[in-house]
Order: sequence, then structure tokens, then C-alpha cells
Amino acid sequence: MSIGHLADVQAIANVLSRHSRGVDRADEGLLVGCYHPGATVDYRFYAGPARDFAAILTGAQKAQPVTLHRTAQMWIELAGDRAASESYVMAYASSAGEGGPATQHLICGRYLDRHERRGGEWLLTHRTYVLDTNVNWTGGGELPGLGGPEHQVPIGGHGAADAGIALLTQAYARNKGKGSQPMTHDADRIDAVISRQQIADITMAYCRGVDRADVALLSRAFHDDATVVSGAFNGSGPDFAVAIRKLVEETYEQTFHSIANQWIEVSGDGAVGETYVIAVSTTRDGTDTLTGGRYVDRFERRGGRWAIAERTFVLDWTRSEPSTRDMVGGMYGALDLHGSRGQSDPVYAFMRA
Repeated sequence: MSIGHLADVQAIANVLSRHSRGVDRADEGLLVGCYHPGATVDYRFYAGPARDFAAILTGAQKAQPVTLHRTAQMWIELAGDRAASESYVMAYASSAGEGGPATQHLICGRYLDRHERRGGEWLLTHRTYVLDTNVNWTGGGELPGLGGPEHQVPIGGHGAADAGIALLTQAYARNKGKGSQPMTHDADRIDAVISRQQIADITMAYCRGVDRADVALLSRAFHDDATVVSGAFNGSGPDFAVAIRKLVEETYEQTFHSIANQWIEVSGDGAVGETYVIAVSTTRDGTDTLTGGRYVDRFERRGGRWAIAERTFVLDWTRSEPSTRDMVGGMYGALDLHGSRGQSDPVYAFMRA
């Protein structure tokens, strides 16, 4: 891995983030600009040119309340001027009730994307959407009304009506003409930057390993003498990999681990990190649980390979209720490419192709 590799990863991640903004702002031009000419998408209810999909999607978005797509843990694998990525996305949407109250939806899935660099620019060439799970609450979310300026909060909207667009435009204007100063860094600082990306990849591999019940992938995330304190299992890293697969297969219909705001501090061949996680799960006896917490980790680099030496899960909050998961009805019926455990999950064939 090199600084150039990291620059490519960050360029691709920016496109993925920009795509989410395009969806939420119902901005057709912004969405089209995330794809190379000739790019395609497959959302199951639509499979075809990305340009046409952008028009269909933004038209539908404008007719609905504002959505929020939280695209996280973008695991990006480069191969020259091409790349493949898996991104976890938690999407919030609301829908009017049919003769009853509105419904709030938390939709959890993944984007399986292909990217190419053409003319020095990374853009998408294909996207496949995988639905993993959802939670549906009766009752709409009430946004605050117009109040005094001392307590006013900007409100999201579509297109130019979005407060965030005005704020971004203002920020761009203020940065114009500031110029830049050349920066130089020593080898240790460059090594730390690269190490942080390698460690971030490990944490994403951990999430895929749990959700896909992939013992081999989970085992590679840990050193052989690693320790884990998770509540569900406290013991060695290798034993955790086996125990957690048994747990998720026997207890849960599905699990979905979305991680964000990751802080990593590197010092030579050692590092510490804190990663926030929201886990969405459904038990086989019909209970939905949302769990918020943090992974507090110590990493070591041995023989040039970073892996987890100590992991502790810290529980911050949890919410459980009778399951509202729906993988076949209403708005979910057409999203029939679903996540699964083991090698049958779409990500494995996608990454091998």
C-alpha cells in the first residue's frame, strides 16, 4: 500500500458519499456525475443504464419526504485503474400511511460497486444493491417548525431548497483564493497514514465476517493470541471467530453491523482505536434489536501484518421490540437480492468476478 493507493481510495469514497447526497437531495445531475458514460445499475426493480435510473430515482424522491442515506465502511479493493467495493448503507425514509399513520423505515443494505479511473477521474461503472434487513416504526418523524433565529436549525430538503446546499456553497466561496502551502512528511508519518487505512480495512473485514458468519475472514482479523471481550463471548480471538458463527447461525435471522467515526492512533508497530457501531439484528423468535456501542481495540503489526491484539465491545444503548422486518411486502418486494450467510452472499461472487 502507498500514498497513491490511499489517494485513490479517498477519491472513490468521495464519489460514494456524493452519490448519497445526490439521492437525498433528489439531484439528477449530481447522481449522473457519479457514473462514467455507459455505467449500469441493478436494484432488481430496475436494471439498466445508470443515467436513466438517476432520472427515475430523483423523480420518485421529489414526491417523497426527505431521506438520509448513511453510507459507511466503504471497503475498497484496487486493481490498477479498476476497483471493487462493498459499502454498508443505513437509509432512513418515511411513507404516508394508507388510511392510517405514517411509517418510518430504517433500511439496511449494501452497495456492491465497480469503479474505473478514466482520464484521471474515478467514477462508478456498475452498482448492485443488496437488501439485508429493515425496521419499520408506526408514526412519522415531526420536524421542528419555524422558530426564533436563536434556536433555528437548518432543515434538509430537495434540490436548492436544501439548507445544506446553501451552506456548502458558502463554504466553497470562503475557501476560494486561499491558495495552498506545500507540505512534507517524514517516513514515520507516512507509515502511520498507511497503517490507519490497513487497520480500517481490518475493522470492515470483522463486520463482514460476523454478518456473513465467515470464520476464515474473522480469524484473519485477529492475531492468534488475541483476546476478545464482547459479552456474547469472552476469550481468545480464534475461539471468538468459531463461537460467533455458531451464535449468529443459531440465534439470528440476520445481523448488520454498521461502523463509523473511527479514531485510530498509530505508534510504530502498535495502535489503539475506538470505532462506533450500530448493530441491527432479528432473532429467530421474532425480536428486532438495535444496539449502539463502541469497539475499543489494540492493534499490533507483526511481520508486516496489522491485526487485532485486544478487542472490547462497550455497550452504550440498546432497543428491542417485536420484529417489523419485511423482506417481501410493499416497498421491499422488488428488492429481492438479499444478504445471506456464507459464500452464498452476493459479495463473494462479486469480489471474485
